[in-house]
Amino acid sequence: MSFKPPDFLERQQAAARAKKAALEKFQAKTADPALPERLTARAARAAERQAIKQTRDAEKAKQKAREAERVRQAEHEAALAAERAAAEKAEREREQEAERKAARDARYAARKARSKRR
Repeated sequence: MSFKPPDFLERQQAAARAKKAALEKFQAKTADPALPERLTARAARAAERQAIKQTRDAEKAKQKAREAERVRQAEHEAALAAERAAAEKAEREREQEAERKAARDARYAARKARSKRR
């Protein structure tokens, strides 16, 4: 016995049977009396999921805004700290310059005093 592939007519009839079975299956689903209830329940669940998603998105937006405010505040504090550090550095440099000037003036006065003694 050898395998004989189906001819065109057999393939056509098989396709027609498959289409008819699919159509009957679909019609059976649409004729189900519980279908409208399932569809409304499905729509209600979808609306509930959408509401939850919107709430979650709003909370994420608030969290992002709080984080941005925290970052802005940290940057502001860092800028103030840098400004204070720069002011302190400038003050230390002025003090050191004043000390160097006082030492230089003291050396100059000592040199003048030595030359007057002679």
